[in-house]
Amino acid sequence: MDFSDLTLFVRIARLASISAAARDLGITPAAASARLASFEKDLGSRLVHRTTRATTLTEDGAAFLPHAEHLLESAELARVALGRGNATPSGVLRIAAPSSFARMHIVPGLPEFTSRYPDLRLDMRISDSVVDLVEGGFDVAVRYADLGDSSFVARRIAPDKRVLVASPGYLERHGEPQSPEELDRHACLVVGTLDLWTFQRPDGGVTAKRVAPTIRINDGGAVCTAARDGLGIALMATWCAADEIRAGTLVPILRDFPLVSTQTLWAIYPSARELAPKVRVFIDWLVERIGPEPYWDRGLLL
Repeated sequence: MDFSDLTLFVRIARLASISAAARDLGITPAAASARLASFEKDLGSRLVHRTTRATTLTEDGAAFLPHAEHLLESAELARVALGRGNATPSGVLRIAAPSSFARMHIVPGLPEFTSRYPDLRLDMRISDSVVDLVEGGFDVAVRYADLGDSSFVARRIAPDKRVLVASPGYLERHGEPQSPEELDRHACLVVGTLDLWTFQRPDGGVTAKRVAPTIRINDGGAVCTAARDGLGIALMATWCAADEIRAGTLVPILRDFPLVSTQTLWAIYPSARELAPKVRVFIDWLVERIGPEPYWDRGLLL
């Protein structure tokens, strides 16, 4: 069995497109279609439905896919073993990551990462929407989440520390709230759907406060900018607001009521089998870059 044909089939299955798979592998769509047809003939089974609108797997194709993926991963691991683990990761690494986090903490480090692994090509999608890793053909995703999907393997990257902030100008004009209940009298800025703010009370209890946002934006960086410009009070992850807090353009408030978060920053990948070398080196690099105590939290007074 030709492993290049297996690679083509798996890529077609993940991208749901013969043309997209052909572009990825550096061949023409016609060549990809011809190779797939020959592969199906050799197997004696049709793997893919082809229409003008979509490319989908047949029942046989869906049954064959996990075995094809396993064969390719085993071949890659065998290749690495021959090199005693010193083989340079290569190929295309597809990454999904949240928009603001990627812009602030992944992209700035890419010059160092790409110089360390020059044979890797990166295909990154940054979006605050949760993408389907398998359907989208992603190798790894970075997510802030309360991880509950056991179908993925995950590695913890950093804790999710959050803080309530406002600009000095806003606090001068409107005063500083002294309890979560007083937020009803203030303009609140919300990231996406995160309008339920949970606080630890001084007596050890917990207060959950659903705020009515004056402004709701589905991007943490944009909400941070709005808060810095005096438009209201915002709940921010420290990875997003640390620079503004250090500069004094945002001020932590309600310090006696620290925010409660169940979320964590994870690197996840859609396979319970051994990790592909290209995914492993990216996750290891990200862990190294952020550090045991996230670099954005070091020396931050909250």
